[in-house]
Amino acid sequence: MGGGTYHIGGGVRAPIVLKEVDPEFSEEARKQKFSGNVLVGLIVDEQGNPVHVRVMRGVGLGLDEKAVEAVRQYKFKPAMKDGKPVKVELSIDVRFEIY
Repeated sequence: MGGGTYHIGGGVRAPIVLKEVDPEFSEEARKQKFSGNVLVGLIVDEQGNPVHVRVMRGVGLGLDEKAVEAVRQYKFKPAMKDGKPVKVELSIDVRFEIY
């Protein structure tokens, strides 16, 4: 099988986002016209799927859950090491902004 989870750099190429999903606003955040960022941590597996998605820095108002929901739907071209797909840990800054 494979080893553990890698970090980008040192021969490990970053995964590439193939499908990004915009997060929905929670009703509470919309009413308050809130803008902010949720930092989401995850592992991209060897198939390019986000797993172990979690909030690393949240903002509340229901947006933390909406950010996780969106990131779970992302699809990646997997990270590569020595020509083989590997699991990598990374974080994504999910931005919420009302225009």
